Amino acid sequence: MSNTVVRKTLIALAVAGAAFTAQADVVIGVAGPHTGAYAAFGEQLWRGAEKAAMDINAKGGINGEMIKLVKADDACEPKQAVSIANRLVDSDEAVAVVGHFCSSSSIPASTIYEEAGVLMVTPASTNPALTERGLPNVFRVCGRDDQQGDVAASYIVGDLGAKRVAILHDKDTYGKGLADAMKDTMNAYGVEEVLYEGLTRGEKDFNAVVTKIRSVDADVVYFGGLHSEAGPLVRQMREQGLTATFISGDGIVSDEFVSVAGSPEYVDGVLMTFGADPTSYAAGKVVVDEFRASGIEPEGYVMYSYTAMQVVAAALDATELDPIAASDWLHENSIETVMGTKKFDDKGDLTISDYVMYEWDDKGNYTMLNN
Repeated sequence: MSNTVVRKTLIALAVAGAAFTAQADVVIGVAGPHTGAYAAFGEQLWRGAEKAAMDINAKGGINGEMIKLVKADDACEPKQAVSIANRLVDSDEAVAVVGHFCSSSSIPASTIYEEAGVLMVTPASTNPALTERGLPNVFRVCGRDDQQGDVAASYIVGDLGAKRVAILHDKDTYGKGLADAMKDTMNAYGVEEVLYEGLTRGEKDFNAVVTKIRSVDADVVYFGGLHSEAGPLVRQMREQGLTATFISGDGIVSDEFVSVAGSPEYVDGVLMTFGADPTSYAAGKVVVDEFRASGIEPEGYVMYSYTAMQVVAAALDATELDPIAASDWLHENSIETVMGTKKFDDKGDLTISDYVMYEWDDKGNYTMLNN
């Protein structure tokens, strides 16, 4: 018998034994960048998961047991993600994880969870490689980069009629993967990029790349990456008089994008791909209203994280807290959530993707376009 099988068997026995312990906690990790440059996204994940756990506990918990959340900070660093994944498995004895945020964290961490038989549902990791490896315990309640890349490319070529597109990325698993997905579809439409350039995460001075954008006379700049680099980049473009349309993906869906850009005026007109407004579902109206009544705007991935927790809870409840059986159950069943009915395919991807285009305005808000 392999070590993996032995480990999974021991975990299954431990979970089964826990069922006989009255009021035992169901430990669920919430993994993401809770500190550092991308902490705004970690906060979105935590807020959604925390409220979902509170609401589920108020209704009796999972299989009669209360959810105990454990915050796990990966800082969007792959090595740190592996470290905290091992901690969640070995020390915290988590049976499930909501997370991670960055695909570069989710991919290596998911291997740890698969070996341990821990259910993983990410609200936000969009790189196709996460689910293409066929791990039975890995699911996502968001779409994939090849899907949002297609939407962006279609808009750039069809709606904007762009002919000179500069493509930039942050060299990370998510950013480069998204940029390449958009590039492939755009090329298939017959439009070749005039610039393809990688930036480095953490950089703040983009004057050199802005000069390159000017030299190729780009009418659209597409950026695959997160708000921490997108903000300074678009500000420096505008300060230097470049009016090219700036487009990015769901990595900028945070109020922090406006902050790091320096002013709402710099993000005015910026376009991005993101799922259809997660606050607009009738099934989630009460939750959205409760968030807002408490002074919290459920922006970005807050409702996705709430949804991920609902998915985890439904699967564990249906299988008497057996995370391995819960993974099998999720491949066969649909779940009613605050973002509508969710159903997964054999890979753990949603059967329906709903990426659309959004536009930021001069007040620092974003709204969905009527596509």
